[in-house]
Amino acid sequence: MKCPATYPLKIQAIRSKHQQPRFYVYFPLPLAAAIGLAAGDNVQWELLDRGELHLVRVNPSKPLAKRQRHQS
Repeated sequence: MKCPATYPLKIQAIRSKHQQPRFYVYFPLPLAAAIGLAAGDNVQWELLDRGELHLVRVNPSKPLAKRQRHQS
């Protein structure tokens, strides 16, 4: 079984006067490229439990690369 690629990151907080803190998660470029994520894509979080979130793309775009057939 292949080991999945991991991209550790830290959650960033933006604190402005008279506003609640906002938290941001940034996507590493290799990960965004691998799934075809683009600026302006609509996504939502799916909470599975306290230790696991899934990012769900609301309207995923079609893949740019075509799947290659392996000849046997």
